Amino acid sequence: MLLFQYTPLFMIFIITILVVTSIVIKKNSLPVRLFIEAQKTENDEHFEEAVITYESALDEVRKFRFHGNLKNKIISKLKVLHTAIEYRNNFHFVRL
Repeated sequence: MLLFQYTPLFMIFIITILVVTSIVIKKNSLPVRLFIEAQKTENDEHFEEAVITYESALDEVRKFRFHGNLKNKIISKLKVLHTAIEYRNNFHFVRL
């Protein structure tokens, strides 16, 4: 009888812990830190370094299941950076 009385409280406690840990993992995880670092190097116009960091972040994102949106952002950033690097290389080739 006592077990059935405490079951809803136990379930609420477990759900609360799962939600809190998923939020903590999302904010302090390695892929998020790598993404922020890559954005900083991209803003400093070090595109090759940013590509390497984004690819590292993408490898780490694939290990986690909570970062679907971050994975899409990284893929789109990589496409843009590859285009920018190609444009910059073609521009230097034409000017010389």
